[in-house]
Amino acid sequence: MFASERVRPQPDWRTHLAAYERAWQQFSHEPTDHHVALLLAGERILTHELSKPGKFELGATVMTLGARDAMLESGHIPPEFLLRHKHGDWGELDAEDKQANEVALRHGSRLLSAYRTQMENKLWVITEWDRSATTLLLPEDY
Repeated sequence: MFASERVRPQPDWRTHLAAYERAWQQFSHEPTDHHVALLLAGERILTHELSKPGKFELGATVMTLGARDAMLESGHIPPEFLLRHKHGDWGELDAEDKQANEVALRHGSRLLSAYRTQMENKLWVITEWDRSATTLLLPEDY
């Protein structure tokens, strides 16, 4: 097999997420039409990644007005947080809460992740015990 015939591995969700973050940084420094197009393409890719299997199903996804406003203010989109949550990147939880999530994966309990936006707003992602729904919210929305 020639080097040019090798099959490249498909990028995973982390690679796509990092590329989206780079596109956002480029846009924030130079908001050109090209950078807008990159962001829109990245958003489509991240949204598509959500349809792929993760550690669990998200169910219906909803967000509070507070979470929506915090994401808009800092230039985030829901798939950035939902992908991390769906793949078991629990964010800024302490070791005990991360372990509780791992147990919840095996026994069907509620899952919680905690992240920060670029503007340092804390954002929670909660998936219900039956995996019927996932909510993005601010702690004060709880």
